[in-house]
Formats: sequence, C-alpha cells, structure tokens
Amino acid sequence: MTTTASPTPESRGPARPARLIQNEVTTEIPVHLLFRDEPDPVSVPLKPAVVSRRQGTGEQPRLRRPAGPARVVPEVDPDLAERPARVLPGSAGVLAGSCGLAGCAVTSWWAGALPPLALEALRLPAYAGAGLGPAQWAAYAGAGALGLVGFGGLARGRTGRAWVLGLFGRYRGTVRRTGLMWVNPLLLRRRVDVRLRHWRSEPMPAADAAGVALRVVVLAVWRVRDTARATLGVEDHEAYLRECVEAALARVPVEAPGSGRGGVEAAGEALTRLVAAEAAAIGVEVFSVQPVRVEYAPEVAAAMHRRRIAALDAQHRASVLTSVVDSVEDTVTRLTVRGLVELDDYERKALVKDLTVAFCSGRGESGT
Repeated sequence: MTTTASPTPESRGPARPARLIQNEVTTEIPVHLLFRDEPDPVSVPLKPAVVSRRQGTGEQPRLRRPAGPARVVPEVDPDLAERPARVLPGSAGVLAGSCGLAGCAVTSWWAGALPPLALEALRLPAYAGAGLGPAQWAAYAGAGALGLVGFGGLARGRTGRAWVLGLFGRYRGTVRRTGLMWVNPLLLRRRVDVRLRHWRSEPMPAADAAGVALRVVVLAVWRVRDTARATLGVEDHEAYLRECVEAALARVPVEAPGSGRGGVEAAGEALTRLVAAEAAAIGVEVFSVQPVRVEYAPEVAAAMHRRRIAALDAQHRASVLTSVVDSVEDTVTRLTVRGLVELDDYERKALVKDLTVAFCSGRGESGT
C-alpha cells in the first residue's frame, strides 16, 4: 500500500496572513494605475446658480441674474440725532425773576432812591440812604442780571410744536414739553412743527409707460420725526421733500387718464416707497404720496383728445353695425322660417341689402 506524503510548509509556499476583518475582500488594482507619472487633475463639480424652485409646480430652475447697482440713499451726519434738551420748570424762572426785582428794590432802598410812596407800598422803614456807590451799583447789576435771566428764559411749549436749541452753532437738544418752562436765554431757539401735515403740489411733469407727457398733482402726507436732522441736516426740509417727489415722478411711470384706478394706486405705492426712503435721511416720515389728478401735458392734450374721440367714434360705429347686422339676420330668418316668402340667392341678397340700408337710415335719423 502506497502512502502519499503530505506537502511540507516549504513546498506550499509562504503562509498567508490571517484576516483582520472577517468580511475582507481583496480587489485587484490595475497595473497601469501603479506606474503613472502625473496624477489627473481633480475635477471640482460646479453647482448651478439656482435661485429657487418650487416643488410640485414643474417650474424650471431660474438662473441667478447679476444684481444691478444699488441705489445710494443720501445720508446726513450720523452723529446728528434728536435728543432731549435740559430745561427747568417755569416756576424756577418766575422765582429767579422775582428775586431779581426784589433785589433791585432793596438796593434802591439801601441807596435811598425809593420815593415815599414806594416805601409805603413796600412797607419799608424810612432810610436816609448811603447813596449810589460802587457797592450799590454792583448790587443793581447782580439783581438786574438775575431778573433778566429769570424772565428772559421763560418759554411756552405747545402741543405739536418743538423747540430746537443751539449754542454758537452747536446742537444742544430738542424740547417737546408743553406748558411754561425755563430755557437758557443764551440758546438759539428754532420752532419746528411736528404735527401730521399734508402737502398738495402744483401740476408736476411726469410720463406714462409709453413716454407720453403728463401733468400730475400729488398729495403727500408726512410729519417731522427727527427735529435735529430736519432743521440742521438740510436748509429747508419742506423744499427737500418737494424735490424728492419731483425726482420720484421722473422715475415712476403714471397711468394715463382713463386707464383705470389700479394703475394710479400702483404708481402711488411706488412713489411712497421712493420718497419715504429718501426723506428718512433728514428725519421726515412720509406716510403716503398719491397722485390725485392726472392729465395730459398741454403739448399733447389736443392730439390725445382727437385720438380718444376717434376711438370712441370707431367703437360706436362698430356697435351700430353689429346691431344692424343682427336685426337684418333676425328679420330674414323669421321670414324664411315661417314660410312668408320663398327667396333664392339673388332675392336674399337684395332683401338683405334693402333691409341694411333701411335700418342704417332709421338709426341715423333717430341719432342712435
């Protein structure tokens, strides 16, 4: 019996290392990838510039368009903003002024310059007086200055009005209080109306979407929100507002007369947005800018009137012709359906012609 010797480890070759991972799978690597001189450049996937896409509507993606230049809104000094000013109650000014008058009276008694009637009225004892010397003049100056400062700084605040205070060209604050108050008399006061106001313009030039010249009357509703910017940011905030409205009318097309109210309302909304954005820089709050009257410019009014009359005449002629044709058709149909007449093609055409002439003549005589 012959026995076969089992192969030794040397004859079977080197032993394969044990798998570290049980489900390890060996994959062949192509030889040409191991001997490449230069690697391929890495391709970066480019994402399409898509703005938005609504799901379930079948809408195609819209490419992002380059944005146009942003409109520059004018800006005033950023440090210039309304802030409350320091004022005192009116009673403080009245008290200071009264003390000044009392000081003048006492100084006059001290100098002996008060007449007897004044002594009796003030119930002061008779005093010969020391005369008007340096001390008396100094007392007069101090009491007089106190009286002038006390009574000169009194001011009355009203509802809907504000005081803008300045000292040597510098803004010192805004007073919105009402009633009697005391304000430093050295400060320069500017009264500003902060109530809700409206401005109705004169006929201003404008144009419609087709470029036809128009004249538009605009009604603007506004008020001053920041008194410091409205008075110190520009020379005249009312003139600035009028110029903003004119500039907005040059950019916004206004519907021509007779085009409907919807176009006028849309133009009003656009005007309100533009004017409010520009007027906000000077502290003016704009609520509404609406065209209240739109008419053609004088140079094109006559031509547009003739064009409109021609359009109305053509519309009237078309309606009259439609009415006549319907009447003729109805008459011929009734005659033939009821068997009142039997017409061939030639007789039918003649009847239609005669009826058309008769109906047109009758409508012309009646003026309809």
